[in-house]
Amino acid sequence: MTKILLIVHVLAAVLAVGPVAVAASMFPAAIRRASARPAEEPALEPALGATAAPGDDGPAMAGARLLHRVCRVYAVAGVAVPVFGLATAGAMHVTGDAWVIVSIVLTALAAAVLALLVLPRQQALLAGPRPLSATERGPARLAMYTGLFNILWAAVTVLMIVRPGSSTGA
Repeated sequence: MTKILLIVHVLAAVLAVGPVAVAASMFPAAIRRASARPAEEPALEPALGATAAPGDDGPAMAGARLLHRVCRVYAVAGVAVPVFGLATAGAMHVTGDAWVIVSIVLTALAAAVLALLVLPRQQALLAGPRPLSATERGPARLAMYTGLFNILWAAVTVLMIVRPGSSTGA
């Protein structure tokens, strides 16, 4: 049963957290392009084949909206990662190990950064005025928060692989 839980945990991490990390990283540049381009000017290549909806700001904005939707949907799916992670740690009897506790704390921090900083700022930038002013720091600040989210997940991944101090071996 432990192997099945571990497989589901790893698959959930790859299939849920991976898309959020990529889409969130692409969003700041996409919103800069979308807000710099007038609605009537066609985008060079909309992200992931996105097209403009009637009354929308154009294909570049549709691409940014699509990236935000990917972040929101996969963030919800990402809840499976810590659920199966805790189940796996319980089955392996390592819930009290330092590497597991630190991983839980870092996962909670990553979730908080995503839910409280990244997703709301994406939504605000999508709803904000066009074009962004030259001094607008929203996309840059969002990129910083997204980078923090990605670094937290990278640290959790390293802890899951190295498992410092673990009696289960690496």
